[in-house]
Amino acid sequence: MEVQDKLAILADAAKYDASCASSGTEKRNSRDGKSLGSTSNGICHAYTPDGRCVSLLKVLLTNWCVYDCLYCINRKSSDVKRARFSIDEVVQLTLSFYRRNVIEGLFLSSGIIRTPDYTMEQVIEVARRLREDEHFKGYIHLKTIPDASPELVERAGRYADRLSINVELPSAQSLQQLAPEKDAAGIERTMSRIHLRLQAAREAKREAQAVRALPGAAARTAPPPRFAPAGQSTQLIVGADASDDRTVLQLSSRLYTGQGLRRVYYSAYSPIPHASRALPAQAAPLLREHRLYQADWLLRFYGFRADEIVTDAGFLSLQHDPKLAWALAHPAQFPLDVDHAPREQLLRVPGLGVGSVDKLLAARQHRRLRRADLLSLGPLARKALPFVVAVDHRPRPADLQALARPAAAPQQAALF
Repeated sequence: MEVQDKLAILADAAKYDASCASSGTEKRNSRDGKSLGSTSNGICHAYTPDGRCVSLLKVLLTNWCVYDCLYCINRKSSDVKRARFSIDEVVQLTLSFYRRNVIEGLFLSSGIIRTPDYTMEQVIEVARRLREDEHFKGYIHLKTIPDASPELVERAGRYADRLSINVELPSAQSLQQLAPEKDAAGIERTMSRIHLRLQAAREAKREAQAVRALPGAAARTAPPPRFAPAGQSTQLIVGADASDDRTVLQLSSRLYTGQGLRRVYYSAYSPIPHASRALPAQAAPLLREHRLYQADWLLRFYGFRADEIVTDAGFLSLQHDPKLAWALAHPAQFPLDVDHAPREQLLRVPGLGVGSVDKLLAARQHRRLRRADLLSLGPLARKALPFVVAVDHRPRPADLQALARPAAAPQQAALF
């Protein structure tokens, strides 16, 4: 099979994996004339916080797999067209795309061939050749193979900027039912090993920086061994089982707190050809996936708890974003005086982001805040007006009624 034909198959097979991000790694460049590639903050085929679009070559090493996960289009019993790259083909594709300024790095995953350790060795060898033989300094994200040995995970971290291992489903019971070869406890054990190794690497880096700061020490201090400086991430498939949003967010909160994950990615289940009857016949709403990402942001940056941003039925509102839904459900918390409310309360006001709140806090140290100060924060700040008072502003019931009116449901597109 020609390389281009393999690429068409294996890039398409990789589109179901959402845990593809390039944020958090150290800055690197190739100006020394001896290396190739560069890295900076970003997400695969999406936009960075500074508005820049970043692209990674996102492929599977192979879509052959010895596992038979019912929700996976590449499962053993699937009749999809199969392909497998050689190690050298992935290396040369990555270099070719980079030299043409098409990509800035590589996201590499794989179906399980022979054994988890054998597969992991193949994935690692791609990264090793890029780093050591080709002096590639672009971003590399490697998918950790479930049940791979700790020694291989350690090796992967030497070459990868980020590692990820997918939890796949929100409950161990669902994983056992739909992916019997996978072990939820084993996946979290691997996460824990990566987390501990990341902590050790960060501590070693801090110690090395402290030593280099001493007079005359910089020249003789070797840098500590690198280990996945962009951390680890995971993916949850939403809608393939009966788990509600509360279960999903509670798991995410536990992974952020206990495993130090950089990101949890959510992927709305999309029916696959010749699917098992154990799976839903309909796709999960993409709006549900979007709401989970919004709620995830509230967990990480706005001080919300997982159990307070879902409805009594256990799901996020599809009519309103999670922060607005919470505010509408807690009218006794509002309106807030923008001149006196603490930061943690202002962060719960719809329309006010972290940056906007910090600007208000800085401005009110010098003067009373006015309606114009709120509107100057941008168009989204208009959403805050029904929930706050200022020296020249009082909420109008009509504004709140208009904001509470359900938005029109967006049209959903298919994944394939």
